[in-house]
Amino acid sequence: MPLGEQEKALIAQLKAVGGPAFNEMKVEDARLAILQLFKVENPEQVARVEDKKISTVNGDLPLRIYTPTGDGPHPILMFFHGGGWVVGNIESHDAMCRVLTNAAHCITISVDYRLAPEHKFPAAPDDCYEATKWAVLNAAAIGGDPQRVAVGGDSAGGNLAATVALMAGERGAPSLAYQLLLYPVTNHAFDTESCKQNGEGYLLTKDDMVWFWDHYLENDEAGNAPYASPLLAKYINSPPPGLVMTAEFDPLRDEGEAYGKKLQDAGADITISRYAGTIHGFFGLFQFDAQKKALAEAAEGLKAAFAQ
Repeated sequence: MPLGEQEKALIAQLKAVGGPAFNEMKVEDARLAILQLFKVENPEQVARVEDKKISTVNGDLPLRIYTPTGDGPHPILMFFHGGGWVVGNIESHDAMCRVLTNAAHCITISVDYRLAPEHKFPAAPDDCYEATKWAVLNAAAIGGDPQRVAVGGDSAGGNLAATVALMAGERGAPSLAYQLLLYPVTNHAFDTESCKQNGEGYLLTKDDMVWFWDHYLENDEAGNAPYASPLLAKYINSPPPGLVMTAEFDPLRDEGEAYGKKLQDAGADITISRYAGTIHGFFGLFQFDAQKKALAEAAEGLKAAFAQ
């Protein structure tokens, strides 16, 4: 279907404002820009929000813990924000975590993992895996259920969620109930049809992705590692069920769907859901009708997995 009217309006608005693309910005300016893009006035309220730092082998790691109403123990969603491993933080994805907490009726733990280029691969997946282990070991203390833990994230965060699931499968722990992969990055390559078709003019560009990867990796060879490019994993051990969500006008569409198919081939119960007429980032763009439908689908998948 054609690009949606809401999507057209946002792209036109950003074009009218002008200014450089992500790939033309200094890192600090790009970090400010993502905060503006995903800013939500009057975000949903949840029962409790707690900021805390946990100690890991790599130092202190900040988390934000969102708790829903009602008595626990609640299932837990580990959420890893997007932003090309370079931008984004707990604040940029605060509204997204709030709606997921309420819709899926789960504790959501947002992880403020180390960013590139200050901390290159594998700092981010290492932090996310350590945070997930902490959540399982400390679930009771936060009102959570260690037997019902899911991972999720958008874009680069979807990459990190997929990677944590790979790590957990290879290392034998923790056991994960679900993986929520929202338009994930899955491969250090720019050769898909969707990258060619949608690489310019639809918010996220191919040049942006090159910029993000260049900041994230020490060198191109590092992009061949499965924990950087999950699509290149030769073997996936006991992958959890999940949802891979993609956008029609997204350069990452095809690599996300290819990874969903790879998980299916590995025996996982994976739903691959392409949202027609929309663009990368739509799950955090609350003015889009697609966002509301996607939230409902994500919440339904999480609740079904948590009910097992």
